[in-house]
Amino acid sequence: MRKIQMVDTKNQYLAIKAEVDGAIQEVLDSAAYINGKAVKDFAQNLSTYLGVDHVIPCANGTDALQIAMMALDLQPGDEVITPSFTYIATTEVVALLGLKPVFVDVDPITFCMDVESLKKAITPKTKLIVPVHLYGHAAPMEEIMEIAKAHHLFVIEDNAQAIGCDYTYSNGVTKKTGTIGHIGATSFYPSKNLGAFGDGGALCTNDKTLADKMTMIANHGQSARYYHDLVGCNSRLDSIQAAILNIKLKKLDAYNSARQSVAKYYSDAFASIKEITTPSSLHYSTHVYHQYTMQLIGVDRDKFIAHLAAKEIPCMIYYPVPGHLQKMFGEQKNTNWNLPITDKLTPCVCSLPVHTEMDEVQLAYIVEGVKSFLNKK
Repeated sequence: MRKIQMVDTKNQYLAIKAEVDGAIQEVLDSAAYINGKAVKDFAQNLSTYLGVDHVIPCANGTDALQIAMMALDLQPGDEVITPSFTYIATTEVVALLGLKPVFVDVDPITFCMDVESLKKAITPKTKLIVPVHLYGHAAPMEEIMEIAKAHHLFVIEDNAQAIGCDYTYSNGVTKKTGTIGHIGATSFYPSKNLGAFGDGGALCTNDKTLADKMTMIANHGQSARYYHDLVGCNSRLDSIQAAILNIKLKKLDAYNSARQSVAKYYSDAFASIKEITTPSSLHYSTHVYHQYTMQLIGVDRDKFIAHLAAKEIPCMIYYPVPGHLQKMFGEQKNTNWNLPITDKLTPCVCSLPVHTEMDEVQLAYIVEGVKSFLNKK
């Protein structure tokens, strides 16, 4: 049996080695390492795939969030509503820009922003909502956009973990996550469903004014070379990464399907085990399983992880400390956050390996390892 990994980027590469090596060589031969043809092609191809008017590649997913917020002309002290139960990058850029993060709770099934918690968090200082499509499931975007419209708020979708996910409106219309809010931000970190062989990110929008502004911000605020109209940053997707992503984009739906098959195998195997709550999707969203995150009920999580580790089965906690309890937000320590679902989920979530290169031998071994700890046959 091959070694089990949380993500197997090496074998994914080997399956497309000839294409990738050829594409990289083309970039090397062109010597257009920055903003070359591969970058322009990828932006257009991703725009077509997502069904969105504008895609702006950038250096990474965190930069994408920062550039998006910079484009909205938010002012220090403006409030940004986002889940506490997510990766820190979502709120890190809020603090970096001198904005105030306001943490809300999540839904216990989807792990995404809870609409009622969102409604209660809005104040006259609120300017932006940042829903996160966590683990590969969509946040309830139709309701979020209705709330945003009613209160004249911007929405930036954090789509780093859900590229390729389909969101279906109540009228049957389907859109890709990341294309519903005013701006979508995503990451091409190697472990992502669409992962580069290094860092990368992108923004998308249907608003040309925002697209032009974000393009400028990502390039030192330049309207033309050496003419800097805005305070910007230096955030580019390089041509080699774009060339690799162009190849992998064509395979994204197949990659997501492979992840869904792994998730189904786990969920079928654990369906009758009362100590495990398996992840599921609601009617409005597909699930592309960036992570297969289950909840352990009445189980010592540390001992469970140690048991799997002894069998060389990796298992991760995403995330052990929610945003509102991080030291970096210590100035808000006296805030009386009411996040009962976040507080409940944090000590019991646990993620098993899920990626495109898993085989049935590995899956059966992982399932046996989980069941052996729980004394299940």
